[in-house]
Parts: sequence; structure tokens; C-alpha cells
Amino acid sequence: MLTIASPDAAELRCNATFEALMWSMARPGEIRTLPEPGLAGLIETLVDIECAVFADDAILTESAARTGALIVRDAADADHVFLDNLEGFETLLPRLRRGNALYPDDGATLAGNVAHGRGHRLRLTGPGIDGSREVALGIAPAFWDLRTQLCMYPEGFDLLLVDGPSVIGIPRSTKVEVL
Repeated sequence: MLTIASPDAAELRCNATFEALMWSMARPGEIRTLPEPGLAGLIETLVDIECAVFADDAILTESAARTGALIVRDAADADHVFLDNLEGFETLLPRLRRGNALYPDDGATLAGNVAHGRGHRLRLTGPGIDGSREVALGIAPAFWDLRTQLCMYPEGFDLLLVDGPSVIGIPRSTKVEVL
């Protein structure tokens, strides 16, 4: 007789995190709730031994290393980039992998801590958004200008913006206007 073990706490947490991330990318700009605050849960859920990871924080790097992932020193070599904040984005964003027309899935995922509901107002349009959606995020307008230059769909990188237990997804297919 075959029995299946009940999921443990870590598996339940990863499942809940994955569901929040999936819906955040399917409905760009909507706030989804993570089972635990911060970026460590995203690492636990998204990263495995086949991933290359860059993190700007020693604790996040240690979390990624525990998954068996390859830890890289240059964000240009990473599948997933985890940032404690987005300072210095001017030099970082052009280095992110953006894939190409044949392999757009080679684009990186950038996950960072960003304040939700404060900062500059943005209008989002594109797949997964009925008409348009407005959000306020603590990111400089220059970030969005640079992102627009770098993300020519299907090429580009995806964003997961975390504020405590909240996450907002902005896939490369979403058009962002600073209001």
C-alpha cells in the first residue's frame, strides 16, 4: 500500500508563497499576501540547485546557498536577483539577463524590498489587467524609464516587489507609466 506523507510546515509555506507569487504575476499591481514577510520566503520557494542567484545581502545569500543554488558575484550571471533595496539600479538593471526572442525565459527575475502605497504613482496596463491599474511604489521614476528601455517584450526581466508580507508582481509584459 502506497501512502503519501502529509506536507510539512515548510512545504505548506512554500505552496502558499508560490500561490501568492503566481497570482501577483497573473494580476500585475495587485497586492498579494505572503505567509511570511521578506525575501527569504521567495528564495525558499523559487530557488533550487539548478538556479544561479545574486543577492546584495549576506543573510539572503546564505538563504540561497542553503538551497544548493549557484551563488554568483555578478547579477549578469543570475537567474534570480534578490536586493535588500533598489539603490544603484542605474548600474544594475542594464546588467540583468533579459533573454532573447528565441529564449525569453532566460530573462532574470528581480525581487526587492520596495514600499507599497507610498512614493510615485504608477499606471499599469497590459496582460492580466482589466483596463489599467494604479499603484504607488517607493521607486524613483528613473527606474521605470530605464526598465522601459531595457524590456522590449518578450525580452526583459520580471519584478517581484516585497513590502513586509505583501508582494506585487510586475512582469516584463506590463507597461508602466509614471503619473
